[in-house]
Amino acid sequence: MGENKLKIKVVNKSNLELPEYSTIYSAGMDIRTSIKESVVLSPLERILLPTGLYIELPIGYEAQIRPRSGLAAKKGITVLNTPGTIDADYRGEIKVILINLSGDNVTIEPGERICQMVIARHEQVNWEEVEVLEDSIRGDGGFGHTGTK
Repeated sequence: MGENKLKIKVVNKSNLELPEYSTIYSAGMDIRTSIKESVVLSPLERILLPTGLYIELPIGYEAQIRPRSGLAAKKGITVLNTPGTIDADYRGEIKVILINLSGDNVTIEPGERICQMVIARHEQVNWEEVEVLEDSIRGDGGFGHTGTK
C-alpha cells in the first residue's frame, strides 16, 4: 500500500519523530512543535512556533497547515492563517502561527501536536479575459442567498 504514496524529501532538525498519518484514511498528519520549554498563551495572544521540519514539495503540490479539531475544541487554540500554505519552492523551516481564542491561559508543551498538514495538488491558471460570463442557475447569488432553513 505504501509504494504508491508520494515521496517528499524532509529534513528533520527537531528531536521528534517525523509526522505520520494516524489512520489509513487520514488526510492530514499531526505536526508537533519543536520548542525546548513550555509556553503560555494568554487569551487572544498569538505565537509563531517552530516545528524543526523542512520539506521539498514536488511542483504542482502544496502543504496546507490546518488546525487540529481537538486542540480547538478542548483548549480554544487554532491556527491563525487557516489554512496556511507552504509552496513547492519554500525551503525554510515550517513554522505555525497559533492563537488562543479561549478566555484562559493555555500552555503549549514541547512536542505537543499543534496542527495538521495536508499535502494537496493544485493548479495554476492562465486568465482568459472576457466581457461576459456564461449564465448559471445560481447567477450572482452570494452569501446567504439560499436562506437559513
